[in-house]
Amino acid sequence: MKTVTEIFPRGLIVSCQALPHEPLHGSDIMARMARAAQMSGAIGIRANTAQDIRAIKAAVDLPVIGIFKQDHDGFDVFITPTFETARAVADAGSDMVALDATPRPRPNGETLADLVKRIHDELNVLVMADCSTPEEAIHAADLGCDVVSSTLSGYTPYSPKLVGPDFDMLEKVLAAVKVPVIAEGRYHTPEHVARALKMGAHAVVVGGAITRPQEITKRFVDFIAPTLK
Repeated sequence: MKTVTEIFPRGLIVSCQALPHEPLHGSDIMARMARAAQMSGAIGIRANTAQDIRAIKAAVDLPVIGIFKQDHDGFDVFITPTFETARAVADAGSDMVALDATPRPRPNGETLADLVKRIHDELNVLVMADCSTPEEAIHAADLGCDVVSSTLSGYTPYSPKLVGPDFDMLEKVLAAVKVPVIAEGRYHTPEHVARALKMGAHAVVVGGAITRPQEITKRFVDFIAPTLK
């Protein structure tokens, strides 16, 4: 198994995702998004579901971080919540599997420690830990995750609700772990991305600011709303 730095150079990773209720939902569209990202210099793609990952891998020669968003009644964890969802995205060609690394309960009684070990041993792919606090990132690194990220900061009840990136979490994680750190979560501008890279992040994942036109439009509309009154 190659290391993170062998597969992913430093730079910008573009998240190409669209859920069923979104206008751009569809594997063909996500593959075109990935092609556009590659043409503009992205060093990797983050994608959701085996179908989208297969389409993207066929369209570009960039490494892919694969996830599988799946809801389970009674559980808040939904980013690659089980080993079977990890297997699905690994079998689709993901170079790294990302999963929720919070301490919240998971379906089937599975634990983060078990998932990390099984993904390494049985699927032979790298593991990225999506975390919401520095403590979660440190724990994930201790469990053997190959990358830790700030993806879920602001998306758990106990993490800070911020308009922009959680640079405080990023700073603390960079100082505490030896594995590569990927910054993710509300990186809306090139300045945000550059700041994270200068701080020492190995790479930065940007999604909504690039590939979700409904979110981009809403930011414009909300900003100009006071001038229209």
